[in-house]
Amino acid sequence: MKIEWFKEYSHCLNRDMEFNVYGYAGVPVLAFPSQNGRYFDFANNGMIECIAHLIDEGRVQVFCCDSIDQESWSDENGDGSHRTYMMEQWFYYIVNELVPRIFEINSNGGNYADGIMTTGCSMGATHAANFMFRRPDIFNGCIALSGYYDGDLFFKDYHDDILYRNCPIQYINGMNYDHPYVDMYRNCKIVLCCGQGAWEDEMIYSTSRMKELLEYKDISAWIDFWGYDVNHDWPWWRVQLPYFLEKLV
Repeated sequence: MKIEWFKEYSHCLNRDMEFNVYGYAGVPVLAFPSQNGRYFDFANNGMIECIAHLIDEGRVQVFCCDSIDQESWSDENGDGSHRTYMMEQWFYYIVNELVPRIFEINSNGGNYADGIMTTGCSMGATHAANFMFRRPDIFNGCIALSGYYDGDLFFKDYHDDILYRNCPIQYINGMNYDHPYVDMYRNCKIVLCCGQGAWEDEMIYSTSRMKELLEYKDISAWIDFWGYDVNHDWPWWRVQLPYFLEKLV
């Protein structure tokens, strides 16, 4: 398998940011790490190995990015406005700095993809869904595994406009039926999945709410609740990701 490592300076975050690339061609897939994770965690937890056949066949090329959750979502004792500021700076880093590099690396001699798919597990799923729903002009699909799609778990009573823009449950609920993004969502490949086993109660609630919102706006999505033995943990995510990805690419 072709593997490349990059360390590049981000003007949005004023620091070096790292990412790994797995594969040589295919649909570009941006994989977000789980909470407080790094760019190498996806591979270290077996998520690259479980889709290695799709990578080696040139069906997908996976880009594993870094996060700054510890300065934003996870910093529950920090100042709310600073946390959301950092959250948005990271959003700008992904969209304005990393995305052009993804298209460039994936271009394969000038043939640019028509969009990027996102994926992730747990908080990585939260990010995967949020980026797709915030920018369906860039991200044309997501496979979100055991995500939570609102900010209340992490920010309690704190709220501001930036947090609103990063909580799909809130901004999809606030969208008019004829919002231009709603029509774009209908052309995206959307998978939201969670188990019904240990540590999944909050994810079941949040995924169910997303199902209601998407159905109300006639947005087609594959919302899948797996069995009561399916826990919020890597062994099941290693089963789920290839199951869905094989059907979407």
